[in-house]
Amino acid sequence: MKKNAWVFIIAACALCWLPEGSVAGDDAVKSRTLPPIPLSLNEVLAWIDRSHPLLKGAGTEKVSARGKMLKALGAFEPVLINDTEIERFIDKGSSKTQSVGFNDTLVEARHPWGFRGSAGFRQAIGDAKIPDLSFGNGNQQVILGGFMPLLKGLMVNPENAELQRSELADPRAEVKISQTRQDLFLAAATQFWDWVSMAKFVDVQRRALGVAEERLRQVEGRAKAGAVAPLDVVEAGQEVQRRREVAIAAQRSVEQEQYKMSMFLWENQTPTAPQLDRAPDFPPPTAVPTADIVKADKLQAKTDRPEIREVDIEAKVNNIDLELAKNNLLPSLDLEAAPARAPEKFVLGLGYRFGVELRMPILQRRSRGEVLEAQAQADRLVLVQKYREQQVVVDVDNALSAIERAKERVAAASESLRMARTLEEGERFRFSLGATSVLFVNLRERNSVDSEMQLVRAKADYQKALALYQWATGTWARSQPSAVPVNYRIGASLSK
Repeated sequence: MKKNAWVFIIAACALCWLPEGSVAGDDAVKSRTLPPIPLSLNEVLAWIDRSHPLLKGAGTEKVSARGKMLKALGAFEPVLINDTEIERFIDKGSSKTQSVGFNDTLVEARHPWGFRGSAGFRQAIGDAKIPDLSFGNGNQQVILGGFMPLLKGLMVNPENAELQRSELADPRAEVKISQTRQDLFLAAATQFWDWVSMAKFVDVQRRALGVAEERLRQVEGRAKAGAVAPLDVVEAGQEVQRRREVAIAAQRSVEQEQYKMSMFLWENQTPTAPQLDRAPDFPPPTAVPTADIVKADKLQAKTDRPEIREVDIEAKVNNIDLELAKNNLLPSLDLEAAPARAPEKFVLGLGYRFGVELRMPILQRRSRGEVLEAQAQADRLVLVQKYREQQVVVDVDNALSAIERAKERVAAASESLRMARTLEEGERFRFSLGATSVLFVNLRERNSVDSEMQLVRAKADYQKALALYQWATGTWARSQPSAVPVNYRIGASLSK
């Protein structure tokens, strides 16, 4: 019976304790904050795609290209014309004065091949003789007109050439946008890994400062006990101040990199500095591209790099100019049919005029000069094309070399850091036995810090080399804008 009473008491206590503990646990869960999401390079590039002002400014080239197209099409749009002409004259052989004329309402249009046509009607004013195409009461006339070049200006003319150039404005705008995007992405990737490396430097220096401060407390305690000389306390304190100064300098450097990084992260038309605790770790090294992959990337880069595409567009524009210059060497032979525009002739019964005109410059200096200029430009663009293609190949080889050497540096720096830490631990053990001094321990720790910083630099250079390879192969020029990741914390901000 007594045993059952004790069980009942224990169960009651447990029931009283459980809700209190569960409430406390709920409060702890509510108060617990999620760790910040590490800022990735892809997120930075997505921010640039979405809101960077330079990329938006390059996007206005599309609007400009549409404007050039509309401007060129303006030469071929139909035009409504209303023309009234009246003349006052005296008939020959009489003293009678007449005021006669006409009112024309017609539409004129032009074809890119050089043809021009017009159609409308004419209302006679006064006593007029309409020879043909009359209707109504005999004082109205259907008017038709046309112009057709047979040699110079047929299919190739300045207006059509301008239209063809305007069609290349949109591809040229795309090239400029791709070039701006490529350059921004490369600069952002370089700055991103500079910021990450400086964040790692700050962490290394802070850890080194913490170790020095802990040793200072240990040495002070041992000095009070008479186990070490007071001079060791001074040396340990001097090392603390030295590392504190280095940590402060590292903090300033990372703040500077944050400000530089903010120029790639724009929010509400203002640069936004990233938080230091969002600095990610370095990804592990990947396999070096094989020879087949590099060969394929080089061939693709010769097509996708904006520099190559820009030369192609310039060559197309020059071909248009060259074709126009060669057409200007031809004589001008034009056919024309139009209604009589002089009221006096119209009243006398001359309804239409027909004509054939031949013009041929004797020396053709201007046309021959335009041809020579366009041919020289074509030859220059051929050489520029070859240079750009070889430049792409060299850029890819240079980026590949940077990847290979950086990867070798990472391996060597990792081994150096392992050995430096082994020496550091050994020197600390000797110091605990009294077999060495604070000076040698400090030297070993400085060597470890230097080795770790060298490893950070090597990893950062490796990531920069990967970014350079993407730039060299034109990957960013042909890729579509990526989506912007969303932070999972409500109200989270990218900046401090």
